[in-house]
Amino acid sequence: EKSTDSSKTQESAMKKKKKQKKIKGDPKTGQEEESHTCCGCRFPLLFALLQLALGISVTVLGFLMAGISSSLLVRDTPYWAGIIVCVVSLVGFVMLCISYQPDEKTCVQFTVKLMYFLLSALGLVACVLAVAFAAHHYLQMTKFTCDTILESCQCKLDTADPLGRTFIYQDAADCGSLTSMLNLYLLLQMVLNLIAALVCLSACFVMWKHRYQVFYVGVRFYPLTATEGQQQKV
Repeated sequence: EKSTDSSKTQESAMKKKKKQKKIKGDPKTGQEEESHTCCGCRFPLLFALLQLALGISVTVLGFLMAGISSSLLVRDTPYWAGIIVCVVSLVGFVMLCISYQPDEKTCVQFTVKLMYFLLSALGLVACVLAVAFAAHHYLQMTKFTCDTILESCQCKLDTADPLGRTFIYQDAADCGSLTSMLNLYLLLQMVLNLIAALVCLSACFVMWKHRYQVFYVGVRFYPLTATEGQQQKV
């Protein structure tokens, strides 16, 4: 009876030691907790706030540009890029409200993460397109020669060419103020959309790194835990 009692106490002591080692020394659980702390709490909040601020700024500036002249094209007033970035930020806030589950055990958590990644990629493409359109329009305006005709501003790239294309800006009584305001707005659009594109790119990179780096690190440490268990048995 004494031998059985001693064996039971030894087994219970061994189980306690194993639990303590798992809690203290298991790198996988430590990394999951760190990834939860960094990427589950701080990461979405920081990027979602930046995306919301930049998206609102780009949207408001786009509508202000559309109010200057009714003949401006949609590509020249990139409020659509700002709306997409705002939607991405809202998905990031939704991801914050979902309770964390390790290894993505819930379907809702995986779906929201996938939506946030895909929408961030879409926002990146939209912001890059907005920067390209704004830069092209800005370079054209630096070469324009404009005249005010019948409450519209008519601009040409080459006044000596009679067959050259004429750009008409409606509802513009003063060409000087129109060109100066458009140049300023286009520069602001380039800067804001470039920053928004970098933020979306960083969000995609961190989401990819959080998903796949944790996976490979976990696989790497499985043989180490198995060898430790065999040494304890011996």
